[in-house]
Amino acid sequence: MPPGRRDMIHARFTPTLRYTDRQTRALQEQAMPDPKTYLFDLPAAGRPAPFAIPEVLYPGVQDYWARSTSLRRFDPILGINAVVIHATAGGSSARAMSVMQAGTGSFHWLVPDENESQHGNIVWACAPESRAAWHVGDDKSHPRVNGGAKRVNHWSLGIEVVKTQVADPFSSWQVEVTARIVRYCWAKYPNLKTIVSHAALDPACGTDPGVDFDWNHFRQLVISPPGKESVSSTIAGATPMGKLAPIDVRTFCTG
Repeated sequence: MPPGRRDMIHARFTPTLRYTDRQTRALQEQAMPDPKTYLFDLPAAGRPAPFAIPEVLYPGVQDYWARSTSLRRFDPILGINAVVIHATAGGSSARAMSVMQAGTGSFHWLVPDENESQHGNIVWACAPESRAAWHVGDDKSHPRVNGGAKRVNHWSLGIEVVKTQVADPFSSWQVEVTARIVRYCWAKYPNLKTIVSHAALDPACGTDPGVDFDWNHFRQLVISPPGKESVSSTIAGATPMGKLAPIDVRTFCTG
């Protein structure tokens, strides 16, 4: 049989693979990252040296701490076990801060959007780190985070990234500075272990920080950034606690 004739017969009897709209959506969803799986533990080694982040108190936020935060049930330093990554449902820092104004929620840091003048320069400090911010429901938990404990707000820190989450990609600076805040926390809090998305803790509430937040790149920036944080010469010149020479404690007044 001539080759051309054979190809025609093969084409006639080869079924065409067609997908229904539902199957197509299912395939697309399988190919997309799932924010409910955004979670990783910090390694035992590699804790960064203490450094500063470019944070500034949001103007007037102190007046709303009493109505939007609470005392922690655990030690505010030794009791911190996790950092939770969120994304706002609005496109401005002001809209996000209105939640604290209303006393219905709060967070420790707010990362501005690219259409705001603060973008690329500072992050907003919102709730005091020593207090519990209201960013996760009291009854929410995850089996891989702090042994599945609830009341996450009392043993975590919350970062909100300004983003509508609808056809609104995160800027590279937003991802980078969020990783920098996490590294700042890692350097400061000795028992910090897990970095987790809000969606993983409370999947029924939302999908933040969303599929557009590059979690794998973010994780890499946290664990192994391309460059070390700059530490001022003033800090670098101090002798680390572990290298201090022993002294006779009796030389100090003990009261």
